[in-house]
Amino acid sequence: MRQWFSRWVGWLRVMALIGLLLVLAIRVGDPLPVSSVRNASFDLYHQSKPRTPTALPVSIIDIDDRSVDELGQWPWPRSRLADLVTRATAAGATVIGFDIVFPEPDRMSLAEILGANPDVPPAVADGLTELPDQDALLAEAMTRARVVVGQASVRTEAGNRIDKRPLADAAHALLGPDPSRFLMRFPDAVQNVPPVEAAATGRGVFSTRPDTDGIYRRVPLVMQVQGQIRLGLAPEVLRIASGGDPFVVRSNAAGVEGILLARQLVPTASDGTVWPYLTPSLPGRYVSATDLLNDRMPAGRLNGHLVLVGTSAIGLEDFRPTPLGVAMAGVEIHAQVLENIMTGSQLLRPNHMIAVELVTTAVLCLLVILFAPATSGRVLIGSAVVLLGGYVSISYWMFAQHRLLLDPTFPVFATTAMVILLATVNYLREERQRREIRHAFGQYVSPDLVDRLSEKRHALTLGGESRELTLLFSDVHGFTAIAEEFRDDPQALTHLMNRFLTILSQAILAHKGTIDKFMGDAVMAFWNAPLDHPAHADAACRAALRMIADVEAFNTERQRMAETSADHTSASGVLRMDVGIGINTGRCVVGNMGSDTRFDYTALGDPVNVASRLEGQSRTYGAAIILGQNTARLVQHELAVLELDVVRVVGKAVPERIFALLGGEELRQSKLFNEAMIETDAMLKAYRRQDWDAAAAALPRLKTLYDRLKLGLHDTLALYERRVSELRAEPPGPGWDGVFASTGK
Repeated sequence: MRQWFSRWVGWLRVMALIGLLLVLAIRVGDPLPVSSVRNASFDLYHQSKPRTPTALPVSIIDIDDRSVDELGQWPWPRSRLADLVTRATAAGATVIGFDIVFPEPDRMSLAEILGANPDVPPAVADGLTELPDQDALLAEAMTRARVVVGQASVRTEAGNRIDKRPLADAAHALLGPDPSRFLMRFPDAVQNVPPVEAAATGRGVFSTRPDTDGIYRRVPLVMQVQGQIRLGLAPEVLRIASGGDPFVVRSNAAGVEGILLARQLVPTASDGTVWPYLTPSLPGRYVSATDLLNDRMPAGRLNGHLVLVGTSAIGLEDFRPTPLGVAMAGVEIHAQVLENIMTGSQLLRPNHMIAVELVTTAVLCLLVILFAPATSGRVLIGSAVVLLGGYVSISYWMFAQHRLLLDPTFPVFATTAMVILLATVNYLREERQRREIRHAFGQYVSPDLVDRLSEKRHALTLGGESRELTLLFSDVHGFTAIAEEFRDDPQALTHLMNRFLTILSQAILAHKGTIDKFMGDAVMAFWNAPLDHPAHADAACRAALRMIADVEAFNTERQRMAETSADHTSASGVLRMDVGIGINTGRCVVGNMGSDTRFDYTALGDPVNVASRLEGQSRTYGAAIILGQNTARLVQHELAVLELDVVRVVGKAVPERIFALLGGEELRQSKLFNEAMIETDAMLKAYRRQDWDAAAAALPRLKTLYDRLKLGLHDTLALYERRVSELRAEPPGPGWDGVFASTGK
């Protein structure tokens, strides 16, 4: 159970799950950075595919710069606006909505003129009383048409007007729980002067709130003002156009679902807002006010249209930043909202969309958490790119085909963060494992080889190269007897051999060798691969000398431990571990050898076989280290080397001169050793020219020199004593080449 938990759950997945819960909590909280990035992605969608209008059922009577130039500065007299209402109605406008509020009496009204001119003579003042009231003129014109006046919201109590008036009731019904807590709320609204307010057929609040970056992405269709539920300007115009029936707000526990208006459900976000699906600003929506008032408008231009009156004159500053990346007159935004409602083309972001995004985020992150710890980085990243790319594609397809706004950013960012987190942890874990493997691998092969394979992964392929190598084979003499000693305790034998092979390995690696393989109690190593080592023969010989010295120290330690143990009698039974070493130099093929699925970094070639056979000759000649002639030639001027014989090893037709490696520079430079070299060379020459008397006479002198030098070559001298005796008795004849044919490996 614990193993299952460690493999499929483990601390990494537990921490990732905790991180996922934190990520989901962040999305529910929806902080500013999250919402800003989401809105920016929706803007990109909007800009990539703005709405293409099929018809323009809404027209804008525009108080533009040309109208101000021709008819005078704004605000105009209410009588002129009354004329505008009258003419628009006569031109066939179905409903007229004002994206303008008239909160104060007209400056051209009688009271305003007399108040601004207290010194007006009474006769003149009496004459002015005959002038019609401007506000009354506008109100009278409105009674002959269907007009929706605009109201501007007041966002704080501090901004309220002193003469606060209650809003007229807005007939509505609720279908579902009270949605007030979800709606945009305003404490008050700036209303029109009473005559205008009373004469209007409908009243709509045209205020909108930008997002934190100043862009107007959403428009409230329904809101709460003075504690009452009110419609925005665009839906109020449509309500009046469809007969003026009460509107219905449909809601659920998550907020507003939509409003029933003109016998259709207009879906909204949970706060009663809609996301307008905008087109770029179109001149075809606009009718200049001066053209309408001066009879220059084409006939039938407003026939059957819903009409909004607003301003685009530069000085009136009624332009708003939009998701399309350009500013647009506020009245055109309301006109496009009205078009969206009428054609069912607004963008949709229903209440459940956040749940879809949360579930998507959770599923994507859970997939990463489930598979990342057991998946390679390449597969993980590739799978993540495919999944996230597919999700973004679905998000855009939903926008382009169904006008649904599904956040493409937060699930992608959350999943990407989870991938980065787990990939980083995987990388750190693999680095730790790689270090452990390098450490373990380094116990058997040269650390240089580990470094090379780590840096050059292509080296881990089948194939090799031809190089000159120095090869070393070592074996334990009398291992069968040692193994028999531990027949009742194989674990102790394993421990002993591990310690012994560690000693040999350390000597090889210390001199930059590569351990090819362990073969029971035997070791194969080589130098000059995979990295160049110009003095490879010297390094191999010095490693062999250290191996002999370290094994001797190991035997001494074993003997000492046996003598100090509780069973003192065991000291006499400790078997020495003596090692024989063969070293040869030659050109070999070195590289990765084996099958496609399993291979070793090894060396092949005739010099390898010769080195193995030379190790076997160490028993015959009683020399711990036997060198081939190529190796001896490379090191004989630095190290103490004595020629032993010319032998034809098993499996070889060509004879090989063999040498004993006996010590380092100090021995090589001693006068006594040089004398031994001269005497040895003289004995071998006499032996090979069949001068048995001279050869026999040299052997006692060599024994004395060897004993004084402590070279331990008694077996070699005994071997030559037997040969000289046998060959003297039975001479080999004139064709003899002096080569000894070895019969053992």
